[in-house]
Amino acid sequence: MKPPTRPDRNIALEMIRVTEAAAIAAARWVGRGDKMAADAAAVDAMRFVLGGIAMDGIVVIGEGEKDEAPMLYNGERIGNGRPPKVDVAVDPIDGTTLTAMGRNGAIAVIALSESGTMFNPGPCVYMKKVAVGARGRGAVDINASATDNLNELSKRLKKPVQELGVVILDRPRHDLLLEEVREAGARVLSISDGDVAGAIATGWPDSGADILFGIGGTPEGVIAAAALKGLGGEIQGVLHPRDDEERRVAEALGYDFNRVLFTDDLVASDNCYFSATAITDGDFLRGVRFYDFGATTQSLVVRSRSGTVRTIETFHRHNKLQEFSTTGF
Repeated sequence: MKPPTRPDRNIALEMIRVTEAAAIAAARWVGRGDKMAADAAAVDAMRFVLGGIAMDGIVVIGEGEKDEAPMLYNGERIGNGRPPKVDVAVDPIDGTTLTAMGRNGAIAVIALSESGTMFNPGPCVYMKKVAVGARGRGAVDINASATDNLNELSKRLKKPVQELGVVILDRPRHDLLLEEVREAGARVLSISDGDVAGAIATGWPDSGADILFGIGGTPEGVIAAAALKGLGGEIQGVLHPRDDEERRVAEALGYDFNRVLFTDDLVASDNCYFSATAITDGDFLRGVRFYDFGATTQSLVVRSRSGTVRTIETFHRHNKLQEFSTTGF
């Protein structure tokens, strides 16, 4: 009989400090109409706290190339340089417009996996996606029609198509998809931004979401894959070029626009971590609240190896909510 192994360090519980810091910083800009300022505040807060985490991280998915993003840029080394070596994907605000406009659904997120196991989107900004939760895993095929996927999911969930909740990003490119889903009889849960949260919602009980369809960000697809691994769900994607030039550049680098990227292609490690903290209220977390004593946050923390999914509420006292020139969160 194989002896039991002791649980090793769960770095996801340290990542919560990172997303909490970003969420609180961004929350101060909710509804102020300035998404750039909100994003900058979240980036600064996230990077500051990351600097104190015991890890040797490489940003695979960040805020862009170094010249465009002086902080948390692709290829940046973060952490204090100690083991473990990890790939890092960050989205200080998934839903910058939602934050700026004071709308629901904005979250701060980070995902980690073992070094060399996270898909690098390179120049491929968009991908066609389908995502489902644990009960729908294995019932969908990105190369099948939306109607066929809905019928198969209906059988798997033992739920009429008319009761399925379908998350679709509100974009003109989805007009035909939207028409097909409605013709099939399913319920459409339209989102204006934040397709990381949309994908996660398919794996969260009581969110009302059963499946996500459509073309969204490739980086967001990788981050969602890390979350869905821990939640037991599934995501499939096919890279979608914006134009012929992007296709030419990407193909020259070896990217295949016909290949289906499954969850394990996007995040190959079985030991990955995900943390999200709500900036504004959402389907599965309450947004930041400010009080006379300080602030409260709600976070979701997922680890794939142990299959643990935690929701954590944190109270932050005013005298500890220092500017990021001090000790952070």
